[in-house]
Amino acid sequence: MDVLLAALKAAAEPTRLRILALCAHGELSVTDLTQLLGQSQPRVSRHLKLLCDAGLLDRFREGTFARFRLGARGAAAELAQTLVDTIPADDPVLGFDLERLEAMKRARTEVAASYFRENAARWHEIRSLHAPEREVEDALLRLLPDSEVHDLIDIGTGTGRMLEVFGPRVGRAVGIDASREMLAVARARLGDADLRNCQVRQADMYQVPSPASSFDMAVIHQVLHYAEDPAEVLAEAARILRPGGRLLVVDFANHTLESLRTDHAHRRLGFTDDEVVGWCREAGLCCGPVIHLPGDPLTVTVWPATRLAAVTAGAVPPTIKSCSGVS
Repeated sequence: MDVLLAALKAAAEPTRLRILALCAHGELSVTDLTQLLGQSQPRVSRHLKLLCDAGLLDRFREGTFARFRLGARGAAAELAQTLVDTIPADDPVLGFDLERLEAMKRARTEVAASYFRENAARWHEIRSLHAPEREVEDALLRLLPDSEVHDLIDIGTGTGRMLEVFGPRVGRAVGIDASREMLAVARARLGDADLRNCQVRQADMYQVPSPASSFDMAVIHQVLHYAEDPAEVLAEAARILRPGGRLLVVDFANHTLESLRTDHAHRRLGFTDDEVVGWCREAGLCCGPVIHLPGDPLTVTVWPATRLAAVTAGAVPPTIKSCSGVS
């Protein structure tokens, strides 16, 4: 009861209620809220601290920045959603706030579109060399577990495409990436798609800021070829998967296109099945049948894997030793 009383007290102020309503429509920074509310940054920061302390908002660090969204778990988070749902849809103050929020989102979308225009040639050049993306995405969707996926993570999310693909089919999805520019594009796209169950975070794929056994499913889509140590990336993915959790690794099969290394910063020219299956086995993952999607000249490969047991550093569970996804 004390938790609920504290949450009610924190929300019982006009500006703080407006903040809850705005954060229910997407992640916002202090700067965003200062502009939307027309109030000073110190004042907005004080309101945010009270709401976070009460559990009504979640706060996430992104470098020197912080972002806020409606609380996701716990009694206070449920109360926050109830309070937001109770605000009349025709409330004039809320309507004005949401109009300004939509204008801000449109501006971000234009920035994202500009970024794509400036970099489109680089992506289109690579896309023309491999199987159509729709074919790859359809193959990935067929690998969704039969049981419900409550928590999904997209490691190296880039522009958030995997979140757009899987978001409507899972309970909650998080994308991480080291690039703030990519995350800005991802946020704009997720906002346009109204995928409120999806969020993105700035984070290192070698040190995912999540406890062990946090996710039912992980996706590593076209990321490993940039990695200095792909085996470590897979080991970190295994660490944050729950027993029985599914990992989908998508990348190029081994190839000889040196231009991808020299012109597009690829560290690895694709991978053999034995390499990826071996790294998965070392991480305590069992690979299922490998899928090859031929293109001209690049072949996209999907390596599905499952975490069967608790992962212990340097140890290979007995049930994994004989597991191989290579046909």
